[in-house]
Amino acid sequence: MADHVTAELRALGLDVAEDDAGARIGADAGNLLARIPGRSADSVLLCAHLDTVPHESAIEPVLVDGGWESAGDTILGADNKAAVAMLLELARRTAIEGSPVGIELLFTVSEERALAGAAAFDIGTLESPFGYVFDHASPIGEIVVASPTYMRWQADFAGQAAHAGLHPEEGRSAILAAARAIATLPHGRIDDETTVNVAQIRGGVAGTNVVPARCTVVGEARSLSDAALEEVMAEVVDALQDAANDPECSCDVDLTVERLFAGYRRKTSSPPVQAAEAALRERGYAPRRILSGGGSDANAFEAAGFTCVNLANGTERAHEPTERVSQASLEGMLDVTYALLDELGGG
Repeated sequence: MADHVTAELRALGLDVAEDDAGARIGADAGNLLARIPGRSADSVLLCAHLDTVPHESAIEPVLVDGGWESAGDTILGADNKAAVAMLLELARRTAIEGSPVGIELLFTVSEERALAGAAAFDIGTLESPFGYVFDHASPIGEIVVASPTYMRWQADFAGQAAHAGLHPEEGRSAILAAARAIATLPHGRIDDETTVNVAQIRGGVAGTNVVPARCTVVGEARSLSDAALEEVMAEVVDALQDAANDPECSCDVDLTVERLFAGYRRKTSSPPVQAAEAALRERGYAPRRILSGGGSDANAFEAAGFTCVNLANGTERAHEPTERVSQASLEGMLDVTYALLDELGGG
């Protein structure tokens, strides 16, 4: 993807700089930055990410009833390639017709790995005072004004192996401890701003005749409220430790909790939000300010002190085999971005 985007941009006569984020975070490529001059000295950052969630087979996009879908059982990859496609088309047109303001095009890597590429990007290289990402899978018109803090947790249970048929009472099942923890810890939507998810459980043995001594459980918690996040994480940790201490399956448990990205709240009176709302109205969309349970590169930029607004891109059912983006949404996203450039350039 990075090679393809670089080739597309260089064919337009644009310089493309690739940073060293790939080497630092273990990705196959770094973040890409290109600039398109404007008729004014002002500039704005426009950003999309190059990666998708993993998929086992090749994606075959097909056009069905005016929208792009996957022909197989994979994701479509519209998250975030729909925005990548839109920005490439914007680059083609503005490279020829010009732009009211300068454009800094940033294509990040490893967004699906807790925003690793954006977090590794040096915002000091930017000339723009603020920017926009197009990375919310909801109808065009929605503007994310708050996004959550995201905690990842992992529990490694270590019990005692024993013959399951001869001496099961001498064993301490790590799987049993993990199962009891999962059954008791908070899960799903906790309140309007907080969620918890158990994402993975792995461990056990190849045969059925051994009490399993190892099991790992991985999950996440996220919330728009730091206080609520601390509270729910305390419940998660208590459930994991209580299960490990259960006499029937007494295990050691090694807990790891890390904050992968920080949440933010953007004032609705801020100039970037106001400009986005004006651009949406100009193109016939009703602006809607929303609170999101998802993260985006905007979280990483905001945490680094750079103002960034996440705009809905009109895609549907991200990360699912039924993922879809209509042609109307692709065109609408482009139209709104043009209107945004006009708005920032003084109309």
